[in-house]
Amino acid sequence: MTFPIKICVICGEEFELKPDKPGFANRCPECSETEGDDSNQRSLSSDSRELNAARREAMRNLLYRKDS
Repeated sequence: MTFPIKICVICGEEFELKPDKPGFANRCPECSETEGDDSNQRSLSSDSRELNAARREAMRNLLYRKDS
């Protein structure tokens, strides 16, 4: 039986969502473990934020462009 592949909202890594996984369903096991400790929480780097902004802009252009 295969488990669904999810992407962690904290670090962006892929993980298998297993029924007995502790923590949140949208976070990988490593990020779920560090959720309780604020000093160990991962933050997005400026590079990944720039990539996310570029992805959003590209999707916006694809979705809302006017075909003439």
